[in-house]
Amino acid sequence: MVPQSPRLFLGVRSSATGIAWEHRLSERQENIALAIAQGHGISDIVARVLAGRNVGPDTAERFMDPTIRDLMPDPLTVTDMDRAGERIAQAIRRRERVAIFGDYDVDGACSAALMKRYLDHFGIQSEIYIPDRIFEGYGPNPEAMRELAARGASLIVTVDCGTNSAPSIEAATAAGADVVVLDHHQVGGPLPPARAVVNPNREDDLSGLGYLCAAGVVFMTLVQVSRVLRQAGGPQPPDLLAMLDLVALATVCDVVPLVGLNRAFVVKGLLAARRMTNPGVATLARASRIGEPLNPYHFGFMIGPRINAGGRIGDAALGSRLLTLDDPVEAAKIAETLDRLNSERQAMEQVMLAEAKAEADAELLGGQGPAVLVTANDGWHPGIVGLLASRLKDHTRRPAFAISFNSTGIGSGSGRSIVGFDLGRMVREAVDRGLLIKGGGHAMAAGITVERSRLGELRAFFEEHAGETVFELRNAESLKIDAAVSADGATLSLAEELERAGPFGPGHPQPMLALPRHRIVNVREVGNGGHLRVELRSEAGGRIPAMAFRAAESDLGAFLMSSRDIPVHIAGTLSINYWNGSSGAQLRIVDAALAE
Repeated sequence: MVPQSPRLFLGVRSSATGIAWEHRLSERQENIALAIAQGHGISDIVARVLAGRNVGPDTAERFMDPTIRDLMPDPLTVTDMDRAGERIAQAIRRRERVAIFGDYDVDGACSAALMKRYLDHFGIQSEIYIPDRIFEGYGPNPEAMRELAARGASLIVTVDCGTNSAPSIEAATAAGADVVVLDHHQVGGPLPPARAVVNPNREDDLSGLGYLCAAGVVFMTLVQVSRVLRQAGGPQPPDLLAMLDLVALATVCDVVPLVGLNRAFVVKGLLAARRMTNPGVATLARASRIGEPLNPYHFGFMIGPRINAGGRIGDAALGSRLLTLDDPVEAAKIAETLDRLNSERQAMEQVMLAEAKAEADAELLGGQGPAVLVTANDGWHPGIVGLLASRLKDHTRRPAFAISFNSTGIGSGSGRSIVGFDLGRMVREAVDRGLLIKGGGHAMAAGITVERSRLGELRAFFEEHAGETVFELRNAESLKIDAAVSADGATLSLAEELERAGPFGPGHPQPMLALPRHRIVNVREVGNGGHLRVELRSEAGGRIPAMAFRAAESDLGAFLMSSRDIPVHIAGTLSINYWNGSSGAQLRIVDAALAE
C-alpha cells in the first residue's frame, strides 16, 4: 500500500521552527467531529478536539465528565493486589508499626503521604523514610531497610520504588519485616521476595493500568484495603476521594499519560485541591503566589518543583512531611523552606544549563549530531541533572542525558526521551551489557549510574541502539493542528469549553489552534526568561494577547520580532489568563509561518 502524503494545514511545509503543519484529524475523524457537535451541542472546535483524540459520539458526554466510578476497574484485576490489601489490612487490625519507604520526587512524596494519611486515620504508628538522593540514591537500600526493621516496623511498604530492589527486600525480610511493594516502574530482572509486588508493569499483570503513576497504584491498593476492612467488619476507612489531590498532583508531575483513569484522577483531584483541605497543598499554592483556581500547570510547574526542591538540593523528606501535616502553621514553615530551596535550585540550574547547552551545541555543530545526547560535568549538582536533561531534550529535539561525576569517577545521570522512543528499555539493556552500574526508569525518563571509563562505550551503545529510530521520529516530526480560529473567535468562553475537554498532557495533547493570516501588532521581551509578549490582530480587526515563552533567542523569537505587520499564520494553545481579579483568553504561541 502506498503511504498517503500528509495533509498540510494552511500549506505550511516549513515553519519558523522548521517543521510542517498537518491536520490532526483524518477525513473520517472530521465526520465524527460533525456528529459530536450536532449530537451533543458541543462547539465545532471542541468537537474536533475530541474526535482527534479518538472520542466518538457515544462516549463524548462521559469523556467530558470522567468519574472514578466509571473508569477504575476492580483493584483485584492488578496482580498481587489481593495479598497486598490483606497484609496492609492485617497491619491495621493488629495495630502494627508500619514504615513507608518512598522516592524523593513528587510521585514518591505524594504516594508516601497518601499511605501515611490513610494509616493515621486508624491511629497506626507509621514513619516515612525518603532516601538521600546523593548518598543513598534511588530506591531501598539494605542498610535503611534493616534500620526500619530494627526500629520496630513489622511491615515496610515501598512506594514508587522496590520492584528492582531484591537484595534490599531480602535484607528487610531477614531482619523480620514483611515488605509490600507498590510501584509502577518497568521491571528489570527477577521480582523481589516481598509479601506482594503490586506493579501494573509486571509482565504477568493483565490489568492494562501500566500508565498509572505510583500514587495511582497506592490509591487503588487503599481502595482494596478499605474493602477488606469492611468485609471483616473492621473500623470505618477514611474518605479516599478527599485525598485525590495527592493523586492528581503526582499524576501531573510524573508526566504519565493523561488517559483513562488518570484523567479522572486529575479532574476530580483538582476539585479536591481547590478546596484547600490539605494544608501542605494550600501553603505551597500560597508560596507559589497562585491567585487563581488550581490547574495542571500549577501542579506541574509551580507546586511540583517546590516539592522536588527538597529532594534535589535539601532535605529529601520535606515534601512528603509537608503533605502529611494538618497544622497550617507548621506547613507554612516547610513551604517557605521549599520555596527558598526552589529559588536556589533555579539559580544553580541557570548556570548549569548554560554549560550543558554549550556542550550540546558543540556536539551538533556542522551536522545532525548524535541520536542520543549525553552531556557530563564534574561540577554539576546531581540533584539537578534531570532538569538539565529535560531542557536539553527540548533544545535538541532528541533523547538527552545529563551526568554529574563525583571525585571517584562515578557519575549519577538522568535522561529524558522524545515521544515514541522507550528510554527505560534502552537503559535496562545497557545495564544487561554491563555498561552501567545500575539504571532504570520508564519510556520517557530514566536514571543511570555509570563509571567515567565506560562513558565512551555507553555513547556508542546509545547510538547503535537508538540512531535509526530517533532520526526517523525526528524526520517525521510535525505540528498537528486541531482547528483554525481567528482572534475574534478565540474567546474566554471557548477557552473555558476547551478546558472541560482536558486535562491535557502526555497521551492527551493540548489542543493546537492555528490563527490564519493575522498580523503582529506588538512584540516585546518581558521577564527574565526570554519570554515574548505579543499582540495579534485578525483581518477583521479582532485582537488577542499572546505569549511565546523562552522564545527570545530562538528561531521562533527571531521570526516574531522580524514579522511585524505582515500576514502570518500563528499556531498555539488557548488558555485562560487571570489578572487583577479579571480573566480573559490568551494564546501561547508554539510556532509561526509566513502566510503565502
